[in-house]
Amino acid sequence: MISITAFYFACALLLTLYGINTHILVQLFKRRYLQRIHPHPALPSSISKQNNAVKQSLFNVDELPPATTQLPVFNEINVVERLIDAVAAFKYHDGRHEIQVLDDSTDETRMFVAEKVRLLRQQGIDIHHITRDDRTGFKAGALRNGLSRARGDFVAIFDADFVPPPDFLLRAMPFFVDQPRLGLVQARWGHLNQHESWVTRLQAIGINGHFMVEQGARNANQLFMNFNGTAGIFRKEAIIDAGNWQGDTLTEDMDLSYRMQLRGWQCRYLMDLVAPAEIPRNLNAFKSQQFRWAKGSTQTAIKLMPRIWRSSSRPFAKFQAFMHMSHYVIHPLMLTLAILAPFLLLQKTPFLTGIGFVCFGGLLLLSCTGPSRMYLVAEHALGRPYRHTLCLLPFMVCFGCGLAINNSQAVIEALLGKTSAFVRTPKSGGRVRKRYRIKTSPLIYIELITGIWCLFGVGLYFASHHYLIGHFMLIYAIGFLSIGGISWWHGRGTFPL
Repeated sequence: MISITAFYFACALLLTLYGINTHILVQLFKRRYLQRIHPHPALPSSISKQNNAVKQSLFNVDELPPATTQLPVFNEINVVERLIDAVAAFKYHDGRHEIQVLDDSTDETRMFVAEKVRLLRQQGIDIHHITRDDRTGFKAGALRNGLSRARGDFVAIFDADFVPPPDFLLRAMPFFVDQPRLGLVQARWGHLNQHESWVTRLQAIGINGHFMVEQGARNANQLFMNFNGTAGIFRKEAIIDAGNWQGDTLTEDMDLSYRMQLRGWQCRYLMDLVAPAEIPRNLNAFKSQQFRWAKGSTQTAIKLMPRIWRSSSRPFAKFQAFMHMSHYVIHPLMLTLAILAPFLLLQKTPFLTGIGFVCFGGLLLLSCTGPSRMYLVAEHALGRPYRHTLCLLPFMVCFGCGLAINNSQAVIEALLGKTSAFVRTPKSGGRVRKRYRIKTSPLIYIELITGIWCLFGVGLYFASHHYLIGHFMLIYAIGFLSIGGISWWHGRGTFPL
């Protein structure tokens, strides 16, 4: 039993490490952005009235280099027209912007895109419909195939659910003009349907936390940052120099951007340049997306961390790279704590009394408050009052805990070297032409059973007057039961919740 106690406490310490690191990122963000030490990118108008006007005044639009915009698509008939229309409306010098629709679709999307491209070409739009006979390399393979035909020196990439603004290229391209080693410009994700349901509201807060605080802190402090798979522009030379797109992980975006930085290329994050996108309204689609991100980032960590540790980067930058790519390890850690906690109380584990209890409870609180503080700071930086976010924080905490089983499976599969296909996240768009079936994972039953087990733990801890740990168990119980229940509900095709 002592070994179980030691293992449990070790997991708690590791979880605390990730929580403390979130506090560190929040401080780095506040130091660099909120004090306006870093001149660009500017903050949203609620914090700073800066914009790209100064930067744009330094160049002649006619001197901007040729650019290619790639639109990787796979069975996205509901949203692809919206995306193509948005990109076709880009303001850029005539003859210097081409569009590639990289279509790997196996349904009627391919015929629909072909007709759409034909009509736009008749209007003088330089757009090409590029298809493949197979999906080798999935999204990475499609991007690599398109890159071999791209005429532009710079490549913008948008997923099917995005609706970028017409001036996207005009606002982003100037940053490359006087920075020859700048390999990537990443924009911030916005939201088209944030207020559609509780599920989309909570996802939006999580996305804002990543893009406002994490990406902002990393880029402003010269740490490794990643391309988010969409809403960014690469220098074509940097892609090729870094080894091109590779399909051996499920996060080809993180993989390429890290390899690029290891080759000496720089990244720039533009917080004030926003590309709106649709948030998954079906929780099962969101869990599929999370699974891909969790497994892919863990695969990328296994692939690249040895190179990063051997690199000449600063020790702190290396540490932050490790914390970044291994972030989803927190989910197996949380799941371990949830499952083992009742056993510790039944065996009357010594550290749950006296000073040991106080220290352990303090560690859990410290790890838990890191993400919550990040969400508060991010939403406040976007101009939203603290009271608004505070009301949603309990739901965010339960939401994150409830994903532990889904994401733990992804991390474990990555550690075991198990490969899996790139599963896209289907979106419905404003006009539903086809209802794609979203698979409901059998894991929902494990989530529900685990939630019941955590309720049992709540009863044990409350009965023994260990209220602090009991409340943590209650959070786990609500999280697992909610995620499992909503997944089942959405699996029936019932929206929203």
